[in-house]
Amino acid sequence: MNTRVKTLFIVAAIIVSLTSAVSYGSLIGDVAKVGGVGLIVSKFGGQINSFVNKLTANKNVGMQQATKVVPIISFGGGGYIGAAQVMGTKANVAKCKAVVQIEGNALFGKNIRAKALVPVGSKTTSKIKRIYGVGVSAIIDVRI
Repeated sequence: MNTRVKTLFIVAAIIVSLTSAVSYGSLIGDVAKVGGVGLIVSKFGGQINSFVNKLTANKNVGMQQATKVVPIISFGGGGYIGAAQVMGTKANVAKCKAVVQIEGNALFGKNIRAKALVPVGSKTTSKIKRIYGVGVSAIIDVRI
């Protein structure tokens, strides 16, 4: 990880630490975390994508294929809760702006919980349009 990425992580951690120290400041802390994830993905998405490609040995994804790191948005809350690498054709990956996480519970003899990660063409949950032909190839946890 280069110095710029480390510096941004440290700044984000300091912001979260300071806002967490405020009494009843959970809302401020949540806003800082959401903003921190969005900032990290927007500033360092390309570098994070290169790191994930090296980690997963995606050296030659091909002339028609592409990868990209986008934020994960929680459905309903609209806040950035992490990041994901998406993979697909260059044209479809270019359309993908975020991944929406949808959770559901079912009862089939035992409780089953599922999380669906759906590539979408918007960074807000108000205008969700699924991008077909794009899949999630990695989940990136951003600790802030």
